[in-house]
Amino acid sequence: MLFGLDGVEVGILIVFLTLFAGIMTGFPVAFAIAGAGVISFAIIAALDSAGLLIHQAIDKGSPEFAALVAEGIARDAISVFRYPDLPRIEEPVFPGGWEQAMERNISFIVNRINERVIAGQSIETLLAVLMFVMMGITLERSRIAEDLLTSMARVFGPLPGGLAVSIVIVGAFLAASTGIVGATVVTMGLLALPTMLRNNYSPELATGVIAASGTLGQIIPPSIVIVLLGTLVGDLYATGQETRAQLAGCGDALTYLGEPAVLSVGTLFQAALLPGLFLALLYGIYAFGFALLRPASAPPVELDGQSGEVVTRNEALTWYLAAPLGLILAIVMGFSAGVIGTQTISVSDYAERADGPSLRTNVSEQCQASMIDLHGQEAWDEAVAQRAAMTAAGDTGEVVELTEEERAAALIEARENAAPIGSGVATIFGLLALVLILARGVSPSSAPLPLIIGGIGVVLAFLADVIFISPLTGSGAHFLIMAIPMALTMVGVWVAMGRLAQNELLRVVFPPLVLIVAVLGSILGGITNPTPAAALGAAGAIMLAAYRKLKEEQGAAKIVIWASLALVIMILLGVNFDLRITRETVPVEDWVAYVLAQIAYHFAFFGLLYSCWVLFRTNILGPVVRETAKVTSMVFTILIGSQLLNLVLISFGGEHYIQDFLRSFDNETIVFLVVMLILFVLGFVLDFLEIIYIVVPIVGPVIYGGTLDPAWVTIMIAINLQTSFLTPPFGFALFYLRGVAPKEVTTGHIYRGVIPFVAIQVIGLGLLWVFPGIVTILPDLIQN
Repeated sequence: MLFGLDGVEVGILIVFLTLFAGIMTGFPVAFAIAGAGVISFAIIAALDSAGLLIHQAIDKGSPEFAALVAEGIARDAISVFRYPDLPRIEEPVFPGGWEQAMERNISFIVNRINERVIAGQSIETLLAVLMFVMMGITLERSRIAEDLLTSMARVFGPLPGGLAVSIVIVGAFLAASTGIVGATVVTMGLLALPTMLRNNYSPELATGVIAASGTLGQIIPPSIVIVLLGTLVGDLYATGQETRAQLAGCGDALTYLGEPAVLSVGTLFQAALLPGLFLALLYGIYAFGFALLRPASAPPVELDGQSGEVVTRNEALTWYLAAPLGLILAIVMGFSAGVIGTQTISVSDYAERADGPSLRTNVSEQCQASMIDLHGQEAWDEAVAQRAAMTAAGDTGEVVELTEEERAAALIEARENAAPIGSGVATIFGLLALVLILARGVSPSSAPLPLIIGGIGVVLAFLADVIFISPLTGSGAHFLIMAIPMALTMVGVWVAMGRLAQNELLRVVFPPLVLIVAVLGSILGGITNPTPAAALGAAGAIMLAAYRKLKEEQGAAKIVIWASLALVIMILLGVNFDLRITRETVPVEDWVAYVLAQIAYHFAFFGLLYSCWVLFRTNILGPVVRETAKVTSMVFTILIGSQLLNLVLISFGGEHYIQDFLRSFDNETIVFLVVMLILFVLGFVLDFLEIIYIVVPIVGPVIYGGTLDPAWVTIMIAINLQTSFLTPPFGFALFYLRGVAPKEVTTGHIYRGVIPFVAIQVIGLGLLWVFPGIVTILPDLIQN
């Protein structure tokens, strides 16, 4: 054996050494990965042909191997790591020759590119990457970061460490709106770093907080990292659980788990929101604590230009905290108590005669024992009892057609269970009430009458929904009943919007905040998947950038506003009316709503085209499209190159060898800790894209093939990958910041500045390990 190592071990070393050498040459990473795959395969093939690579494989024909199989141990669970004393046989790493391996690789790479890049199920989700990138670059070019930094610095600057805290808040805000790490770090480095240094801030704190806050876009949705991980780990989780079920003696994962092994990008977005905000909170706490311990290195700063009416502390607590929080809590409690919910009732003509058992019981003895170990004896006995009851009643569990009496009874039951207040009414009028409350806080001395009228409209809307609207109320009648409350509410909202526009902070924050709520709300609420939401975000970013540009030029910005209003009208009509005109009988009100929705759609589309023309005319759209194409092309080229490298590992058994090594620990907690440590170390020299597409597919079937929550595992990996932007010497955020930092800021300042934030990342991972509910609470509450 070469160097006393197994031939597969030597092959693995050759692959990764070739990869590191290719990356260190400075050649574009996307092509270096594919080149490393080709070169490493050639080296391994040459050594194998020369007889230098010998693999010590288990002799599957030996009596010892047969004895283990006879004991019920699955063949795939028998490895050299678990049973090192089994008889071995020597064989080349390419048993069929390197020519056969190359032919298989060519065939596999074509199939994989077709499945994962061109025409697979994940291609629709990967399209979200393109549109999220365009959304982020467009907002970055609209100079939103500059306005946010100025406004936040005026609000938080007077506090100890206030400028650093404002950087964290702006970083979190930009993460939810742009998500582009490089653009965020460069922008904040250009705008905030000179100001912080000029006000005697420590260079270490200033550079560290800018670099760390800029990386929040890697974890706070809509995150490109989450999208890329989601398209990959969904398949890994399904594959891992299928393997786990087969090792347990069951036929498939659905039988063994009692539920489908599914992990969607939407679920990962839900899981990532709180951990991302939690990390931002840790950053802010560190900055504030640093200022308290070393006040001379992070002094309070008073900035000129504060606009708006002076608000007392009690007024601020009332209208900015107590009233909004009370409104939100009331709506949440309404949802929890069933007072607010869906008012749409539908009863299928078909139903199962009885509820099926929670678990499949017609399984082998080995599978039964494994399922009892997983679910418990009580759950198994309950499933057996349910199956016995169904058999005694002659119920096969098949779907049958309901009788007229059963359908009528089901309709009455559904009508009685309908919520008194519709979720749409509660959401829309709740948001409008929030606008009224904030407007009162912005200008407490202004006349309250218009806001009171708006508040009366909100109360009337809720009362009208309870008293006059039922599940049987038609869409036209529903619209007419809500017309008067909506008109009264809009009187107050119109005045409120004028007052909010006088406040600089709200004027800057509100437009992108609406876009963030629209994009994230549609995903987190399970309304749509990330791809349509990303399209909405890209279109909204284009219109927002065009509006800001037209305001600078004193142009016709009202066209963009009216186009946005047309979009809202289109959504409201779609929610309140049935726009399917292919039905046999279409009421007049639905025809009117359909025509109005078509008019609103075409005007909104015209507004989008007009916004594109404005950005094209001002030389913004061209660079945005080119940069989007560049980033997207890099991602997909890395995806293709990494598939080639992974197939090289598979061809000589390297991937299977690594997975057998990890499974030999027999403790998934230790395995996951080992994987996290490996990812952390690799983050010092590899980019997150290389780690996602090269390392995660190798270890994924093991870490996703156990009992750990897959969403929690993925978010832990994502935060670990976020750390790779900060770890010296190759952290990309450090390079971005070094390129725009003033001369007096040295590389040593930057490295020393990010070390505490790398420690915070590790602490954050530890806290998420101890309190996994921070990750899982939203997916559990918001079921897709």
